[in-house]
Amino acid sequence: MAQVQRMSRLMVKTLRDDPADAETLSHKLLVRAGYVRRNAAGIWSWLPLGKKVLENVTRVVREEMDEIGAQEVLLPALLPKEPYEASGRWEEYGAELFRLQDRKGGDYLLGPTHEEIFTQLVKDQCTSYKDLPVILYQIQTKYRDEARPRSGILRGREFQMKDSYSFDTTDEGLAEAYALHRQAYVRIFERLGLEHKIVSAISGAMGGSASEEFLAPAAAGEDTFVYCPSCEYAANTEAVTFPAQAADGSAHAAVEELDTPDTPTIESLAAHLGVQASETLKNLLVKVDGEIVGVGVPGDREVDLGKLQDHLAPAVVELVTAEDFVGRPDLVKGYVGPQGLEKVRFIADPRIAPGTAWITGANKEGKHARNVVAGRDFEVDDYLDVVVVQEGDPCPNCGTGLKMDRAIEIGHIFQLGRKYADAFQLDVLGQNGKPVRVTMGSYGIGVSRAVAALAEQHADDKGLCWPAEVAPADVHVVAAGKALQTELALEVSEKLKAAGLRVLVDDRAGVSPGVKFTDAELIGVPKILVAGRRSAEGVVELKDRRTGEREELTVDEAIARLSA
Repeated sequence: MAQVQRMSRLMVKTLRDDPADAETLSHKLLVRAGYVRRNAAGIWSWLPLGKKVLENVTRVVREEMDEIGAQEVLLPALLPKEPYEASGRWEEYGAELFRLQDRKGGDYLLGPTHEEIFTQLVKDQCTSYKDLPVILYQIQTKYRDEARPRSGILRGREFQMKDSYSFDTTDEGLAEAYALHRQAYVRIFERLGLEHKIVSAISGAMGGSASEEFLAPAAAGEDTFVYCPSCEYAANTEAVTFPAQAADGSAHAAVEELDTPDTPTIESLAAHLGVQASETLKNLLVKVDGEIVGVGVPGDREVDLGKLQDHLAPAVVELVTAEDFVGRPDLVKGYVGPQGLEKVRFIADPRIAPGTAWITGANKEGKHARNVVAGRDFEVDDYLDVVVVQEGDPCPNCGTGLKMDRAIEIGHIFQLGRKYADAFQLDVLGQNGKPVRVTMGSYGIGVSRAVAALAEQHADDKGLCWPAEVAPADVHVVAAGKALQTELALEVSEKLKAAGLRVLVDDRAGVSPGVKFTDAELIGVPKILVAGRRSAEGVVELKDRRTGEREELTVDEAIARLSA
């Protein structure tokens, strides 16, 4: 909607210096440019300019969701405990869930996501296959009690999110809804001007099968992903899979016990024996829902506990403590080997393939064993990719060395399947008159995170450089200072409004031209129009915020250029 916003009346206070607690570029610039202000850790107020950007992102998301036939609703953020107990997530969410009680002692939560509530809504509203398929969505505030809220609006305890859910009677229908969302997300991020990668992901506590993340590459990103420079493969590091390659174990000699005193670490063992760490087998003991589990990886690699947690979700994974070794003679700290574990589930990385031989603990103090062969001397209960991925690891598709980059997660899509439909017995009457269990998809976009990602990707050493689709205005008109210049700036602003443009005009009295120009670059509107030294001639200067290109034009030429 065309309008003129005068900075003399706008609640905006720019800052020359970065906030003391700011670590990321988006945090620094959004605060300095007057878009947001901090209320408490992870809790932010959106000021007028910030609210405009947030609304523009929301508008694009809403338009593309409507385009695929999704219907918008608005569900409560304050939710009863019972639906989340039914799905098991009242406990699974753990400390991240904001829990509270009403005056009568009833348990409630602030919604982190709404699968349960949407499932209940469809169960109430849809009774026949004729009512499906349906896609519902909302754009709403979510709450998660982050342990370390940081990076400004990038990781807050309260945030804006678009979450949508598809409901179908067949797996084919779910796949179609998933594809529609995938295409819509590509259009959304392209319109917003967000560079993004689509990467394979694992579903974790969400459940379901197919899962992909939309990541915005940025130095401030909390996610690491890998991509192949030779093919289209890309994945979150937690979802990278390497196939097991079995070897011929018959060629290996029998197990040999070695004296290895004072070698409780891989480094000390490799140095003592004069071997490479990659020839050894590292065995990490963890507790999975309280039960001790062994995790085996090559000695030159580390176990990615986050990856392990995601693979085993919703089970809780913890490291063992000294107390866990008490009364367990089969567990010798620093000298554990899989060939001696009793009643302990053993998980291994695919590199510990059948037929491969290793140097590993002998389950005796100061002893290790050589020629311990997988499948001959010990069995692997489950193969899971649990190592920390390294740059140069072979691409699972073509074998080329993988590259790594940091990114901000801006979207995530899941084929949930029937996890929540089973929890709430969501059935509809099928064509044959018999009940049919509904299958679901869940699709999220971090709307406020997208604003932070845009600020990370679209900025320079002077400030923000918003893409036109999301900018708080189309043109930033700057009156250099004198009365004539201010008069011309306001006149031009009204003409631009009449041409259908959104205008921010700096008409502040008593503010130097240098400060105004600095603020214009910091605020980051795509086009800056200056009423300066040639105002008396009806000539203004048009500057492109991104490229820095400047051009002197008559007022009419400038209006025509900007309108076009």
